[in-house]
Amino acid sequence: MPKEIEVTVLPVGNKLEVPKGTSVSEILGKMGRSGDSWIAAKLNGQLVDLTRTVEENSALEGIGIDSPAAIEILRHSAAHIMAQAVKSIFPEARVAIGPAIEAGFYYDFDVARPFTQDDLEKIEATMRDITSQKLAFSRREVPREEAIGFFSGLGEKYKVELLEEFTDPVVSFYQQGDFIDLCRGPHIPHSGFLKAFKLTSVAGAYWRGDERNQMLQRIYGTAFFDIKALKKYLEFLAEAQKRDHRRLGKELDLFSFSDEVGAGMVIYHPKGALIRHILENFEKREHLLRGYQLVIGPTLLKTELWKKSGHFDHYRENMYFTEIDEQSYGVKPMNCLSHMLIYKSKIRSYRDLPLRFFELGTVHRHEKSGVLHGLNRVRQFTQDDAHILCTPEQLNDEIVSIIDFVAEVMGIFGFDFEMEISTRPENSIGSDEDWDQATGALTKALQQKGLDFHLCEGEGAFYGPKIDVKLKDALDRRWQCATIQCDFTLPERFDLNYIGADGAKHRPVMVHRVILGSLERFLGVLIEHYAGAFPAWLAPVQAMIVTVTDAQLDFARGVFRELRGRGVRAEVDMRSEKLGYKIREAQLQKVPYMLVIGDKEVQQEAIAPRKRDGTQLDLMTPSQFADLVERECLDSSKGRVGLNVI
Repeated sequence: MPKEIEVTVLPVGNKLEVPKGTSVSEILGKMGRSGDSWIAAKLNGQLVDLTRTVEENSALEGIGIDSPAAIEILRHSAAHIMAQAVKSIFPEARVAIGPAIEAGFYYDFDVARPFTQDDLEKIEATMRDITSQKLAFSRREVPREEAIGFFSGLGEKYKVELLEEFTDPVVSFYQQGDFIDLCRGPHIPHSGFLKAFKLTSVAGAYWRGDERNQMLQRIYGTAFFDIKALKKYLEFLAEAQKRDHRRLGKELDLFSFSDEVGAGMVIYHPKGALIRHILENFEKREHLLRGYQLVIGPTLLKTELWKKSGHFDHYRENMYFTEIDEQSYGVKPMNCLSHMLIYKSKIRSYRDLPLRFFELGTVHRHEKSGVLHGLNRVRQFTQDDAHILCTPEQLNDEIVSIIDFVAEVMGIFGFDFEMEISTRPENSIGSDEDWDQATGALTKALQQKGLDFHLCEGEGAFYGPKIDVKLKDALDRRWQCATIQCDFTLPERFDLNYIGADGAKHRPVMVHRVILGSLERFLGVLIEHYAGAFPAWLAPVQAMIVTVTDAQLDFARGVFRELRGRGVRAEVDMRSEKLGYKIREAQLQKVPYMLVIGDKEVQQEAIAPRKRDGTQLDLMTPSQFADLVERECLDSSKGRVGLNVI
């Protein structure tokens, strides 16, 4: 008789006596649910397959389809099923990695030619055939050296490369049908659990995100437990595609990228540059009102300074370096060093603090080409960067005021947000005491404001913990923009001091923070949030004047001059095109107001504005229209910005 063991079934805490070696599925079946009720389980807190056996007294919790962990397991399994389908259609394909991601899954393949849409349809059809067979996912553990030999024999060089870096003496395989993959698991019990899935796109991706490596083909997909959820997500994808800032940026003539310039370098066209200008003026005004001082630091700083700060040791793979007069310089990836040197340029008293230095600083970071993505991930960008140097006693008030600043500004743009606190990473500098104090200060401020937050262990900056603000856009997607970092370490490294009330030297605390963050990323988020239809205060063109015939051109030019004189960003379409065509063009450009001028308007020396949503307004004078636009600007910016902002 097998030895009896005790299993505590969570979350209710029921205790069962079962023979040693009983499978997880058998134990869960004793609780009244079996069959397709379970996807996987947690055995002593570790995710496992239902086929795993229990060998000692343990705690067990079933993972059903309604569990948050279940969807990730389903999507990871979908990636394996997709890889099986690809290998059956393209036997010469070499497989790389295939994880579950936030909205689905992907798998990377080394193939002779890029996948086409026809290929994706064939792969989907083969996946459906695999799911209909209800192939079991079986796990097998083998010695690492044996695994290397196995995948070497198959010519799967990417699996071999991964295995050669592993330190575990034993690794696990998963097999469904004739497809075997290297994987930790767990997986769904059989392929039939995958009922609702869709392959969404294909893209090039360098192996391990490094442009020096082989370009692979990455197939993206998504999966759900029911068709309704899949349909809802595909509708979301269609809407997201309509709002894609890369497409809208081109259609609205806001910005572009060029291979001649280089990857990750944005070229702003007149309309995009104007939006940037409006945002920057808005930012400067808001910061000056809150007691910040404008500063500007150089783009190049000596490499010795980056060594002193710790960036050279902990961040140099993201930096660019050059040499001038046999002296090494680093291109700044952030603005904090110059701000500390400004602080250190003279003796500071406690009466001077807090000091708040603000810079719209352009920085450069060596992002791998595989992760570059429109405005969201670039190599040159501008941050609304500020560094606050204060006494330890002032720290809480400064963090709270930044949180208030973020909330107020995000309200203007119509964003809700969530908060995260990221703690000390392995690659970091400074003492445990300083890190604990800094993390405590951030936590206290959020608690004081009554804000919930998620804790992200080990994801802080190398010099200090941080609060990350995740914006929620019109499609309820999350975007990382604002951040607040608390730093006791760099002031120590740069020997920053102030004279306290006791006449002695004391060390200030530094807070690194951005509100919008990267202006490039924020603009990309705004484009998608508004679907390109910017509110009046941000719209690069607020009114398009359209003439019915050339007979109205003189009057149209006069209206244009008057509106421009009042600060309205107006343009005149004087092309010899049909009226319907010109109206359609203005609609596609998402201009807030269209002013169609015909003979009646000329005779009455008035204009009849038509709003972007199609609402037709009564006749009014150009001056009255300028007043209307100013009111709308003030309303949409919550009283911050009217006309004459250029």
